[in-house]
Amino acid sequence: MSAVQSKHFLNTPESLVIDSLEGLCALNPQLSLDAANKVVYLANRDPNKVALICGGGSGHEPAHAGYVGEGILTAAVCGSVFASPNASQVRRGIDLVENNKGVVIIVKNYTGDVLNFGLAKEQYAALHAEKSDRAKFVIVGDDVAVGKTQGKIVGRRGLAGTVLVYKIAGALANRGASLEEVHSVAQWVASRVGTIGVGLEHCHVPGTASGDSHLSSSEIEIGMGIHNEPGNRRLSPVPSLKELIPQLLEHLLSTSDPERSFLPFKGKNASEEEKDRVVLLVNNLGGTSELELGAIVKEATKGLESEGVIVERVIAGTFMTSLNMPGFSLTLLLLPSSNDTSSPTSSQILSLLDEPSNAPGWKWTSHAKPGVPIQSVAIAKEDEGNVKKVEEKLVAEDPAAFIDAVKRACKALVDEEPEITRMDNIAGDGDCGLTLKAGAIAVLKEVESGRISGDDVVGSAISVSRVAEEQMGGTSGALYSIFFSGLAQGLQLNKPSNSNIVTPLLWSKSIQSALTKLYTYTRARPPSRTLVDPLDAFVTSSSSSQGGEPDFEAAIKAASEAALNTRDLEAKAGRSAYVEGDRLRNERIPDPGAWGVKTILQAFGA
Repeated sequence: MSAVQSKHFLNTPESLVIDSLEGLCALNPQLSLDAANKVVYLANRDPNKVALICGGGSGHEPAHAGYVGEGILTAAVCGSVFASPNASQVRRGIDLVENNKGVVIIVKNYTGDVLNFGLAKEQYAALHAEKSDRAKFVIVGDDVAVGKTQGKIVGRRGLAGTVLVYKIAGALANRGASLEEVHSVAQWVASRVGTIGVGLEHCHVPGTASGDSHLSSSEIEIGMGIHNEPGNRRLSPVPSLKELIPQLLEHLLSTSDPERSFLPFKGKNASEEEKDRVVLLVNNLGGTSELELGAIVKEATKGLESEGVIVERVIAGTFMTSLNMPGFSLTLLLLPSSNDTSSPTSSQILSLLDEPSNAPGWKWTSHAKPGVPIQSVAIAKEDEGNVKKVEEKLVAEDPAAFIDAVKRACKALVDEEPEITRMDNIAGDGDCGLTLKAGAIAVLKEVESGRISGDDVVGSAISVSRVAEEQMGGTSGALYSIFFSGLAQGLQLNKPSNSNIVTPLLWSKSIQSALTKLYTYTRARPPSRTLVDPLDAFVTSSSSSQGGEPDFEAAIKAASEAALNTRDLEAKAGRSAYVEGDRLRNERIPDPGAWGVKTILQAFGA
């Protein structure tokens, strides 16, 4: 894996935290900032409601200041990146939320946070003896990657489960509950959360030297902390989510591991009435895309259901990060069973979790159990029936050779994907190689199923058109789909009445009409630095013979030269039109789409 991403958008590393807090307050006018002490707090708050204070090192945004708002936190005290604020900062935070009911201080279980927030609490009590019983303390340690032996003295680290403690305790405080009630519920939630993190790489702290990769390109690390602390094991090669998620859930659900059985799950064998019920929090550690996060949610929900766990709520998004770490964490909040009279009820916990908040860090939630995707099988079958059946099939001159050529072209695209992707990372948006590879793999499946064969060339062209539309998508998928749809039409329109064999001359006429169809829907014309350049060269060269047999070998050569020549062309259309011109000239990168056409034609004609 390449070195850790170490570039950042900032004024200076030293000013980044305060700049960020000022930006947060500009975003949310209900907030105020004590800049000297880096305390964000609610400007207008009800003095008859319990206040909640949290905090810790910065770099975990939106935690902690992002949760200051009605229904969650009253104030957050922020340190430098990954460094606890000092006790005087925290004491200032307590003073700023002075009220008639008291304050609950919630911190993650890290030594600096516990010591500095604890010291501030004791100093506050010493200065205000009459209020000493009006400041309560909650420590959250939810990291199941830290075994009981390893954490015997220091305990487990605090991770994203802390956010659920904020939300539930904050909603209860907002309802006007007493200090004892808020503290008791916060303690209970803290005792029922477990979190496991996983990362592809560590993160980089602004202002520090650029680091080398901690993990190889084939490794993934389970149990990483949110301050670049190492995990408890590495896996190689990087597993699929279907392989990874069950391993993470085992850490959370285990009732037999003497080191990690932290939560009282009943397991698969529990009766229907006593089945484990949970809230699932899927948290982005900073560098994971929303696209990937959705897939993680799906697999985690599915994995819990397969373990007999009832998922009452799924919450997903960026809640507690490790700066720009490419990773995620799973948190489970184990809800109380129906016969547990010593705890809040499950409905109470869920109602507090569902209660709205205007804190910017809190994400949208459904307030309902996860849904089941609706499958549109009936529609798919109906559409399939709408494909027009060709009465008389057109056959390739050598059906076996035709299929071999199709397979060669597809395999060539798959092999060329890394190079096309490299080109497109410079000349476009980076997806051309993967798009063509996806199309090629789908075409090979059509060949295996018999829907593409040399005994039905028109049907094969229609199948390729459908694959391009459904499996490739985007601009290139549409262009390929239109071209092959036009090819299917051209084969039928130009077919001689006395033969059903697709001759070279019929191929030539048909691809000419296909190109004409394509030009109806795109303004790109050669030279344009697009896939049109080699495609036009191929079609034009193959049809240039004066009534004679088309020379496909010369046409392929012309297409190859046209694709190569795109490296020196000014981009007038397509993805490259948005790339700064000097960079394209300096790099001399051929157009990726044109290179894909060249790859197909060379392999097909080999």
